[in-house]
Amino acid sequence: MPAVPKVSRSAVIAVAIFLAAHLALLIGLATPDKFVFDEVHYVPAARQLLGSTLSQPMLNPMHPPLAKELIAASIATFGDNALGWRYPATLFGALAIVAIYLCGLALFAAQGPAIAAAMIAAFNQMLYVQARIAMLDIFALGFGLLATAAFMHGFRRERPHALFALAGALFGLAASCKWSGLFPLGVCIAIVAVVRLMQSWHTLFADAKPSDWYRPDLWPDFRLHHVALCFAALPALTYLVAFVPLYGLSLPDLIEAQRRIFADNTTTAIAGHTYMSSWPSWPLLARPVWFLFDKTAEDNVSAVVFLGNPLVAWPALLALVVVLRDFIVGRRWDAFLIAAFFFGPWLAWALLPRTLGFIYYYLPAATAASLALVYVLRKERLPRWLLWAYVGVAAIGFAAMLPISAAFVGTSMQTFNRLMLFQSWI
Repeated sequence: MPAVPKVSRSAVIAVAIFLAAHLALLIGLATPDKFVFDEVHYVPAARQLLGSTLSQPMLNPMHPPLAKELIAASIATFGDNALGWRYPATLFGALAIVAIYLCGLALFAAQGPAIAAAMIAAFNQMLYVQARIAMLDIFALGFGLLATAAFMHGFRRERPHALFALAGALFGLAASCKWSGLFPLGVCIAIVAVVRLMQSWHTLFADAKPSDWYRPDLWPDFRLHHVALCFAALPALTYLVAFVPLYGLSLPDLIEAQRRIFADNTTTAIAGHTYMSSWPSWPLLARPVWFLFDKTAEDNVSAVVFLGNPLVAWPALLALVVVLRDFIVGRRWDAFLIAAFFFGPWLAWALLPRTLGFIYYYLPAATAASLALVYVLRKERLPRWLLWAYVGVAAIGFAAMLPISAAFVGTSMQTFNRLMLFQSWI
């Protein structure tokens, strides 16, 4: 029997990962059958898009429309109910897990570590919770991670044109869900700019190695107009297409929509919020967000807490120290890309003037951190079983946190209080 080609094997595994993740995310999705947290903003905005004419005032104008359009399409298909609101989030949650698998293939060139990275990302709880609620972040994450995977696969190629173009188009779709989708696009632009700058300076490493993140012969035919097309024109085009169902081709309306989004997303927030937190605290899981907390019986609650799996989130910080060391000292290209796509989307929040922040803004960086864990656990001097043992540990942590991550599970107040390890989590 002939061997299955490598590309076909990867495609089969990607489809299997998608189906398994999608089915897992669907379990208990319709519980509760009422709005959870910010669904109160986004579902009415999606309903508004289903009207024969767009009513005024427009609901939720502070975010681009694509994610809300996808929710609207789901409502039209499955009905105006909890399943209809949340179903597309499960699709993009599964796509995000597949995207981590594809990133792992680019970085590690092996199926095992790539699958492990996808499993760790799935067990980090953050993605699971966000993929089961009708909010915008999971859509931006799915598109953004697929774009990141395309960029990573093109990074070491002599002709990255097609993959970089695909990345740019997908980043535009991520931004048309939520402007934070622009952060990883900015990382790509910064990487290309640094490489081209060093090449213009004729920079050479005295002890050049194949694993270096920078090479003077990198992308020899990738010209300035290619950069503009892949990372400016294509993202802008796919971004603006999402507005056409709302405004047609009216340039004044398109400009006004962007002005409103910019104003709403760069204004410093004055009023506080119960669950607000600042960007330095997110990797430490210092302040979670309670999406749902309902008493279902005298001693039972139905809870959804956006927190993350401590057995993944905290070890990832140690792994990132090793990644940074290998990037700075060893100049490794894989460590460089992992660090770039972790720190870029996270630290970008430090540049915004608004003070209102939430830990779910950390979702893209936290998901990319799974790559750092695999990078460290597959080092040559470590036994091969250690990576899979850690995947098992992550799964145990996920199972332990599931009662406060999925409303359909339910839990006792005693278990809930036991899982709230710190005062700041309450």
